[in-house]
Amino acid sequence: MIPYNGWDREYQDNESEYLDVFDWAMRQSKYDSIEWFETKIASYAGRKHAVSVASATDALLFSLVTHGIGPGDEVLVPDFSWISTSSCVTMAGATPVFCDIDLESYHIDIDSIRRMISDKTKALIYVHLFGNMTDTREIEEFCKDNDIVLIEDAAQALGSSLNGAVAGSLGDSSVFSFNTNKVIAGINGGGVYLTDNDKDAECVRKLKNHGCKKSNDFEILGYNAKMYTLNAAIIDKRLDRMTIYQEKRNTIANRYNKAFKDLPIHLPISEEGLNHNYHKYVVRFEDRETRDMMKELLGAQIHYETTLSHNSMYQHISHRKDNCNNSFHATQTVLSLPIHPWLHEEEISSIINTIDSFF
Repeated sequence: MIPYNGWDREYQDNESEYLDVFDWAMRQSKYDSIEWFETKIASYAGRKHAVSVASATDALLFSLVTHGIGPGDEVLVPDFSWISTSSCVTMAGATPVFCDIDLESYHIDIDSIRRMISDKTKALIYVHLFGNMTDTREIEEFCKDNDIVLIEDAAQALGSSLNGAVAGSLGDSSVFSFNTNKVIAGINGGGVYLTDNDKDAECVRKLKNHGCKKSNDFEILGYNAKMYTLNAAIIDKRLDRMTIYQEKRNTIANRYNKAFKDLPIHLPISEEGLNHNYHKYVVRFEDRETRDMMKELLGAQIHYETTLSHNSMYQHISHRKDNCNNSFHATQTVLSLPIHPWLHEEEISSIINTIDSFF
């Protein structure tokens, strides 16, 4: 079985360095004092503030809370994404409004957005799915014209950029994820909330710490959503190699592109000016039967098998939904091919040969 993310292999290559990181972290007097890490992430994304939290799900929830979004409000989200994109809306007490996607990019579709907006719409969560970035100028202008908060879900897009615009730098706030399946992972996940707004950043610092900034004065209802020193140190070590890892992912993606270009497979689009992190290399087959056979042959994974609105939780949770035919079609036909920097040459060749032989 080809490993899913390869972090075990990465550890074997750098074991002595990680032991040094562990020793350093365990000698710290405070296990949650990581302002140095937040400063590094903010600088990378070109943001004024970065606030480390326990997960990108927390960061998305806090993005809504800081803007006062809650019961009676609606938030536009794509119907094809990871569950956090919509569950955070429900956790805030607001109503998710599921929009369809553009089938080329798998990103939320502007025409569907226009159909689903209402006088209750207060925010839009834009997801850079699979690490891909597309031109958001039209959606940014739409949000501005309609007084809608734009939240950039860059959980999967760390390291990606489009025409110089870095993922994490767009919208009123942004989020990154360091879950174990991401291009840079922590040992127990982790996330970051990013913004240029001083007041919002201060609010999130309180929210993640039981509603308290530093003293024992609990000013607001908060959460226990801190990232701890060891996790930040591991992420920091891996961030130093992110460019190298991304180059390896792109090398593998280019091999796949070349090998599959004449086959009846829809390959990931690559917009001019895009620096893609290839968090996932997602292909689309002509029908579900072909996809399912390829899944079994390769031992590959599907991202995602169910649209958000078709999850059983939404049978009893308030929501609205557009006619999301493209989103449903994607769930029936997409497949994620293995792609990470620690794939062995024979594994890459095996994937290519298996697909080529099938057709």
